[in-house]
Amino acid sequence: MTVPTLATHAITCVVFLPFAAGLSLLVVSAFASLLSRSQGLPKIVWQVVASATTCLTFLLSAVALWGRFDPEATGYQLVERVAWLPEYGIHYFVGIDGISLVLVMLTTFLMPIVLLVSWKEIGRSPRAYLFFMLFLETAILGAFVSLNLFQFYLLWEVVLIPMYFIIGIWGGPRRIYAATKFFLFTQAGSLLMFVAMLVVYRLNYLQGGALNFDLIAVAGFPTVGIPLLQTIVPVAGAPWWSTQAWLFVAFVLAFGIKVPLVPFHTWLPDAHVEAPTGGSVILAGVLLKLGAYGLLRFALPLFPVAAKDFAPWMLGLALAGIVYGSLVAMVQKDLKRLVAYSSVAHMGFVLLGIFSLNLQGLTGSVLQMLNHGLSTGSLFVLVGFLYARRQTRLIADFGGLAKPMPVFAAFFGLVVMSSIGVPVLNGFVGEFLILLGAFGANPWVAVVATSGVVLAAAYMLWMYRRVVFGPLDKPENRGLMDLDLRERAALVLLVIPIVWIGVHPNPLLRRIEPSVSLLLQSIELRQLQGEEALATLEPAP
Repeated sequence: MTVPTLATHAITCVVFLPFAAGLSLLVVSAFASLLSRSQGLPKIVWQVVASATTCLTFLLSAVALWGRFDPEATGYQLVERVAWLPEYGIHYFVGIDGISLVLVMLTTFLMPIVLLVSWKEIGRSPRAYLFFMLFLETAILGAFVSLNLFQFYLLWEVVLIPMYFIIGIWGGPRRIYAATKFFLFTQAGSLLMFVAMLVVYRLNYLQGGALNFDLIAVAGFPTVGIPLLQTIVPVAGAPWWSTQAWLFVAFVLAFGIKVPLVPFHTWLPDAHVEAPTGGSVILAGVLLKLGAYGLLRFALPLFPVAAKDFAPWMLGLALAGIVYGSLVAMVQKDLKRLVAYSSVAHMGFVLLGIFSLNLQGLTGSVLQMLNHGLSTGSLFVLVGFLYARRQTRLIADFGGLAKPMPVFAAFFGLVVMSSIGVPVLNGFVGEFLILLGAFGANPWVAVVATSGVVLAAAYMLWMYRRVVFGPLDKPENRGLMDLDLRERAALVLLVIPIVWIGVHPNPLLRRIEPSVSLLLQSIELRQLQGEEALATLEPAP
């Protein structure tokens, strides 16, 4: 057995570094507790080591993944594959393309900021909180780079464990209810996907003569049977449970719940409101993206004919999410719940881009996933800072904060502008590409979606005016302290990419577009194969 090195196992080093550090801290702390009959390693040691680990993970991902990724190449890069349960077609199989690269970088970038934001917030069991955060980072990164469907499903499920405890232990008054609802909703969709996954697995075995969960075949890594993306999934002329339509719906339900897709979104506001600030940032910034990523990586290429047939319905559901999320956000009295419903609307734009099924829409959806993670994550951070000072999130309890907290007001205003898609900030680029793609698919869809941009400006600016401007008529607000150095550092780190992407998005687009183009080519080819197979089943006139 060879020890992973950065030169040959870059992805593995990046993925497992956080969990390795968390496990090491746990073991050392347990031994220290036994030897000294204390609580183990001090809290500050856990904080410093965990923070240093997440910073190192980000630096490794920047150097070993972003730095070594070739934007001109197509396909997956830095691929690693090791036999795990080869007799069942289960391998440790990882690689990145432009889509997964962007989401990996988002995850490794946000996690050290989350720990910085949580430095003083977590009073109860801080060691356990840090361990679960490191565990969660590894699970998320592993899911984004998985090229074996069983491995992806396993990590998709593992993500639920630390997130359940983060909400359930360190959340608000209704934390148990919110954590349980989050777990059950996601688990229900996942089990349906698991059944559909086994159907595809069986079809693959019947056509290739061997059990295989690998999504693709890569030169230099011997494969038995055929990869899943070469499996011919029937469009008709087969039992209903093995047709593309049913399998596509099963995958969409699993991924749609996580996005969240209206009407399966009801777990999200509760989870966001009850989660601690760090949990809300990771939930909005990264976990929701797992659903959209699953649609791009698995549902569209595996079931392309069904994706094309269901695209009008999915566009309708995306529009419903945009309009519904915006309208409900407008009537919220709680700041955090307002931001949560804005997430529903913004992820509706991501779905809109995906099911436009063209280069502009898909590219915009991937970029918007990154933008949403930065903008909405920043909004949750700002709301968390405000809650730490006033122990309330009701909009009516604030007003005139620009006077006692001018730095907070400036950061808040910039992030609000980013969230509503003001030009020269990150949100504009993604929304523009998505609307361009939607117009190419159906002009009326783009027209309705544009109303979501207008509604977002209405509820976000209304909220900002109520909180920051107006009379300072609440005595409790007059003595509020402005952001300290730690809080300013966290927000500066978040604002830098918000501005950078808005001004110069080309480095990201150069990496995303080739992968999206290859995905579209694969979908179109498999659509043609599926339609030809369907034509052979139709009786001659």
